[in-house]
Parts: sequence; C-alpha cells; structure tokens
Amino acid sequence: MVQLFRNQYNASFTEERYQQFLAQLNKEAGYHISFRIAETPLFVSKEFSNKIFEACDQILETVTSQKYLAQSLKAIPPKLFVPHEDARPSTIALDFAVCKNEAGEILPQLIELQAFPSLFGYQHWLANKYREFFDVPENCNDLFNGLNNETYIQKLRAWIVADKNPENVVLLEIEPEKQKTRVDFELTKQYLGVEYVCISKVILEGRKLFYEKDGRKIPIHRIYNRVIFDELTKRNDLHCAFNLTEDVDVEWVSHPNWFFRISKFSLPFLKSRYVPQTQFLNEVETIPDDLENYVLKPLFSFSGVGVIFDVTKEDIDKVEDSSNYILMKKVNYEPIIKSPDGLVKTEIRMLFLWLNENEKPQPVTNLVRLSKGKMIGVDYNKNKTWVGGSIGFFEK
Repeated sequence: MVQLFRNQYNASFTEERYQQFLAQLNKEAGYHISFRIAETPLFVSKEFSNKIFEACDQILETVTSQKYLAQSLKAIPPKLFVPHEDARPSTIALDFAVCKNEAGEILPQLIELQAFPSLFGYQHWLANKYREFFDVPENCNDLFNGLNNETYIQKLRAWIVADKNPENVVLLEIEPEKQKTRVDFELTKQYLGVEYVCISKVILEGRKLFYEKDGRKIPIHRIYNRVIFDELTKRNDLHCAFNLTEDVDVEWVSHPNWFFRISKFSLPFLKSRYVPQTQFLNEVETIPDDLENYVLKPLFSFSGVGVIFDVTKEDIDKVEDSSNYILMKKVNYEPIIKSPDGLVKTEIRMLFLWLNENEKPQPVTNLVRLSKGKMIGVDYNKNKTWVGGSIGFFEK
C-alpha cells in the first residue's frame, strides 16, 4: 500500500533469507511454530492509516457506550456467566478486510470484533524479526501511541501482571502446549514471567485457585484468560475442577463475559461506511434474493467455525435458533500486495488496550493475515506462498 516500500522490499527479498528468518523464529521460540508465517509484512500508507483509525473510533464509540453495554448483557449465555465482571473490557480487537468500493476507493471493512486477548507478545517480536532480516524502512512502525520496545513491554506488564507477583499470575488455556498460538504463550512467559497453565491443571479449594510448579502449590491471584468457551464446552475429555464459571477469589485480565458482549453480537448495532450491513437473522423480515452476496455467521463460534460463505435458503431454514446468527453483507477483499507470483489479499487486526488510566481504548499494535485464496483461512491457502500471519508497518 506504500508502493515505494513494496518495490524496495520485493527487490531485496530472497528465499534464502526467508528460510533463515523462519529458522531464527523457531530457534528463539524453542520449538517449530506450526502456523504459516508470511514472506512479507504489510506497509500501510498514511492515507489508509487515517481511514482505519477513523473506522476504529466510530466502532469503539458505539461498543463502549452505556447504551450498547446495557444491550449487550443479553449476549452472555446464562450457563456461561462468570461472576465478578469488571466495569469495562481491558482489550478489544477489530478485524478489517482491505476492500475496494464501487468508486474505486480502498477502504477497511469490519468483519469481526472481539474483546478477547490476541497475540500481544508475538506480534511485536515478529515485527522486530522482519526488521532484522529484511528491508523495512525506519519511517514506519508496528506500534502506536509512541510506544517502543521498552514501553510496549511495560504496557503489557501493567495490563497483565499489574501489582501482583508474576508467579501468582497465569496465562490460562486448554492444553497450551498443543495450541498453534503457543509461541505467544512462550513469549509472554519470557517477557513477564507469567506461566501458561492448562485449565485442567488448576486446583480449586473453596474460593481459592492454585497451580503446581516444581513440586509447589502456588496461589493464583490473577488470570490472563485465553480459554475460549466454545472450545472448552466441546472438550468432554478434560477433567476440570475449575470451569471458569465458579465464584472464586481471583482477578481477571479480560473477564470472560466480554468475549460475548463485544463480539459478532455487536455487528448489527454498528452503522458506518466501514461496517457491512448486518442483521440478527431473527430480525430479517425478507430473505434477500441475492443470498450469494451475504455471509451467515453463528454469534459465538471462534476461528470461523460454522460460518457459511455461500449462503442458500436451505442453510437459513436449517438454523434452529435464528437469534444466535447474523446475516452479513459479504465483503470483497481487494488484492493489494504484489508478490513474485501474484497479488495478495489482506486482513488487518487492530489491537487495543483499555487500562484504568485511559478514558477510552488505546491502539497498541496490530496483526495481519495474507491470503491468495477465496478467503483468509488456512484451508484456502494450502501450498501457496506469500500468505499467512504477518504484521503491519504503518507509515509515520
């Protein structure tokens, strides 16, 4: 999107350097990272940056308003309600497709949002590795609000650890050592001294939580929650003394209720040129004749599970609870990145933190996914190059 930066990067890129880059990532991670890391970052122009921040401001103004927050209480399934919810979400992620409108203007289009932690440890580490191995201009950055290497880690520490001893803070997941995002857990541990722990290993004694380390039973005072309820409820093989919903004496880093309250549930409430038309399925009065231009999404699935891209009337008829689905106008990704063997589509996730001293959520970094397939996901990009996870460098 900054053509000069793109031309310089492509001209200096070599496959040999890319393989060295991957080898170093795996070496520092301590294991082979299982998801695909793209050959290139995204270079975001000032013009597009202004648009995406305008989009973020409009969206966040709605989903952090008292009016919306009152409406969003009903998004929490009663059986999955977790006590002691904090007054506001401490993190929000906004996912945008890079598209072109009918006038030929390149615009961000919101496709997803979530008040749930993303890869905060991994993304900036990845950005530094791109800088180490490739031609990345100095006058662009992956961090926002004047953050640098040192102050970014300080910000994460203030958010995740706060005033607690890091030993009493855990990153909670389901079998974290088997998750594709394990590298982020490893880096969070490295930066902050926070252990990652499987929810099945948590010990519950009354209202107190503990985990074991080196033969010691250590109290848990604060949980950096990475457990997705959608995944947890399907894992009948896990034997958990603690299932998130118990009334326990613990602080949450991103309380689980926010996963539901700011999510796909929010989309029908958003009115902006940066948000595709979206309705709750049970509120659609007339099924559109051009269903091929819509996407049907379950409200509370994760990682695209259950999403139907080529919708038919039969798909809609099969839905048992239409209040738990949205019908969303389809967006058309515009391939804007030149690679050696074709154009590449992109999706940008803007990552925000909302700490106590801030009046509103603050942007801190971003995540980028690249695709040559019909959609962004792995299944659409098998055996392709210049696709996968990446980072955006925003022109200063």
